Amino acid sequence: MRDGQFELTRGSLKIFEAIAESGRRRCLSFCGNCGTRIYAQTPEQPDAFFGLRVGTVRQRQLLAPRQQVWCRSAQDWAFDLLAIPRKEHQDG
Repeated sequence: MRDGQFELTRGSLKIFEAIAESGRRRCLSFCGNCGTRIYAQTPEQPDAFFGLRVGTVRQRQLLAPRQQVWCRSAQDWAFDLLAIPRKEHQDG
């Protein structure tokens, strides 16, 4: 997703600025009520990676993953989740 394609339909965001590992300034946007992270962007580069947290979007079934990032710090088991038994809901 690119900057400009996301539209907040209600509420307001709080912005926290941080310096990324690359040295770029990143603006991290959070829900003003609950603090849930919504997205991150590089304000000086509108075509740069726009990191949208897919769990916060109603249309998430339409957003197929195209890239995995921060794999260097991922746990080894994160790449083989299909081998773990699945349940449709939590028991109890």
